[in-house]
Amino acid sequence: MLRSLLLLPLLVLAPLAQAQQLAPEQAALKAHVQFLAADALRGREAGTHEYDIAAQYVAAQMLGAGLKPAGEEGWLQPVGLVTYRPAARAKWTLMRGGTAIPLQFGIDFVNSGIPTTPDFTAEGQVVFAGYGLVYPEGKRDDYRGLDVRGKIVAIYAGVPEGLPGEVAAHLGDDDQKARLAQARGAKAVIIIESLERRAEFPLEAMAPYYDYERTTWVGHDGKAHIVAPGAPVVGTMGQAGAEKLFAGSRIKWRDVLAAERRGTRMPTGPLVGVLKATASTRVATARSSNVVGMLEGSDPALRNQYVVVSAHLDHVGVGEPEKGDDIYNGALDNAAGVATMLEVARAFEASGKRPRRSILFVAATAEEKGLVGSSYFAAHPGVTGPLVADVNLDMPILTFTMQDLVVLGGERSSLGATYAAAAATEGLKVVPDPSPEEMFFVRSDHYSFVQAGIPAVSIDSGPGGPGAAAQQDFLANHYHKPSDDLSLPIDWAAAAKFTRVNYAAVRALADSDARPSWNKGDFFGAQFGGHGAR
Repeated sequence: MLRSLLLLPLLVLAPLAQAQQLAPEQAALKAHVQFLAADALRGREAGTHEYDIAAQYVAAQMLGAGLKPAGEEGWLQPVGLVTYRPAARAKWTLMRGGTAIPLQFGIDFVNSGIPTTPDFTAEGQVVFAGYGLVYPEGKRDDYRGLDVRGKIVAIYAGVPEGLPGEVAAHLGDDDQKARLAQARGAKAVIIIESLERRAEFPLEAMAPYYDYERTTWVGHDGKAHIVAPGAPVVGTMGQAGAEKLFAGSRIKWRDVLAAERRGTRMPTGPLVGVLKATASTRVATARSSNVVGMLEGSDPALRNQYVVVSAHLDHVGVGEPEKGDDIYNGALDNAAGVATMLEVARAFEASGKRPRRSILFVAATAEEKGLVGSSYFAAHPGVTGPLVADVNLDMPILTFTMQDLVVLGGERSSLGATYAAAAATEGLKVVPDPSPEEMFFVRSDHYSFVQAGIPAVSIDSGPGGPGAAAQQDFLANHYHKPSDDLSLPIDWAAAAKFTRVNYAAVRALADSDARPSWNKGDFFGAQFGGHGAR
């Protein structure tokens, strides 16, 4: 027993000695990740008690970093969550020449959920608008010559080949297509299954999962937010249904398919007949919060401009077990991003020098449910001055010694040059996205700010040296899996370097005489740049 008692201090001190091997800046980062990715927080799913604990932790750390609360409820900005799904299989009917042509669910169409109108009906003539694209930079307007006011617009899924990747990802989104249709007076949108989409996931295979759940936020008016409430996507029509829809019209369905195969412009115009499309939607509500802290600027002329540093706090919660583990901890996705954000804030405090512009540090909720918290914050930032830039920190893969950085969206605004200069101070280069096919630009919270007209970037480690292999390993074996936890070989020295680069960039953005700006002729700047100029 005496020998055991003598060994006890050694057993207690062993992990302490390991912890002391980390430099203080590295230990601080690990401490945040260790708490946020702990099993006790059960994957921090938005809307759960465990997420709320994580939010309180972040608020406490913001207080310790010298920030001021900037939410509607102290540190917290409440975000009402609306989850919705189709309540039943709908009935659609096509009337032509006095004859009712029934359309069969799961063969001809699948209906969508519409949270703004739980019992939705649209009836009227259908106008086919091809891909439904409006892309002035590419001299393309699929609505040219079409009158869709008060009509149902049928839009072909996807985009044609040849568009820049990020532009294609944006314009190919069904909700963005509905936004363009709404702006031209349409009252509803149906998406037509393309050959490409059918090859990937045919409508018949989609039908059993038609009632998948989606999430959005509740506005101050109490209504659910969707991109195009005046012309919602009521459903998807399969190729069998499309053949019925186009029958008897000047535009032939076979010509549409041929145009997709050849990559040529599709015929567009009104179709013969009247379509009645319905959708019933089941809606549920929950509550979550963004966490918002402010560092006030020192320059009277600039302190009412705000640089945002964002990182999503939520992960996917508890799910299917793998090797007996059902907790999806989210260490790199995105406890690491939140940790970086908190230590950037602490670096400002340690510097003893306030920035000229004010900085808002935002831990966003429900990113994993569709960029919900950041979308709400971009629409309701809670400050009177303009948001001039967003730096987003999402899932930095930090399991190796970094040689370079990827700045998603950096080529679109002045933020790119700022980050190149900041990276150089740590001996790093900024390199292009090595996986453009993943469309990360539209899959992270900075995209919410882009759509609000605010220059924004998302920062990740680059592919140099061991980076490419490490990133491929993480995406293949750990992304959205229980193994994204502290058992990963996280390089805390790399995490500290990543933090220093982001501090340098945010400091430069906050202190620069010039306000961050979109690059001349940039697609997203032209599309949305006017929205953020307040």
